[in-house]
Amino acid sequence: MSWWNRPGPSLAVGAFVLLLAGIALAFWWVPEDVDQGFSQKIFYIHVPIALTAYACFGWGAWKSFRLLWKGQEKYDLESYTAIHIGVIFGVLTLVTGSIWARISWNVWWTWEERQLVVFLILFLFYSAYFMLRYSIDPGPLRQRISAVYALFGAVLIPVSFLAVRLLGTLLHPNPLLTTRGPQMSGSMLGTFLVCFAGVIALGFALYQTELAGKRLDRRLRELRKALA
Repeated sequence: MSWWNRPGPSLAVGAFVLLLAGIALAFWWVPEDVDQGFSQKIFYIHVPIALTAYACFGWGAWKSFRLLWKGQEKYDLESYTAIHIGVIFGVLTLVTGSIWARISWNVWWTWEERQLVVFLILFLFYSAYFMLRYSIDPGPLRQRISAVYALFGAVLIPVSFLAVRLLGTLLHPNPLLTTRGPQMSGSMLGTFLVCFAGVIALGFALYQTELAGKRLDRRLRELRKALA
């Protein structure tokens, strides 16, 4: 398989093109928000990053379920990689959200926003996944315990995702999830979808690349043991 035909590099190029197009649309096509002005444009990156973090955590939980169901070792590595990428996007979600809050509302963080708190709990839960995982010797036991832990975290994903819809305030607006559909203009929604496609493609490219590297590392370690 050539370099271009590998899923990781081709996805990365596609993600770059989509993100470049989305950012260009956000800066030069979408009008400025009436209330927040130019600072609102971070919405087109912040929200897709958050949704990608949810997707990665959900994918990791699904792979954990597959491990417990099928008992195949490959699902452990796939779950671990998805959660690792999810934590990275979780950090980016918290950073971009804090920057947006500071610019728009003059606060870095507020504990009164329950959606922020729920996402922070979700992020810390999956961050602790690695401490649990590496406190157990490698083997089937570590794989099963890690899988059970990841599945428990899946309960927080819909809670955090729907918190904006159910608990949203003026400080944390909800232009996407409403009973009347997205409360955005066509240009705003189109730009958001382009940015979201770019970020989700980037997340999947990182997942594929890291997973390929970890599989190669595992094969090398097995080869060293066989030759020892």
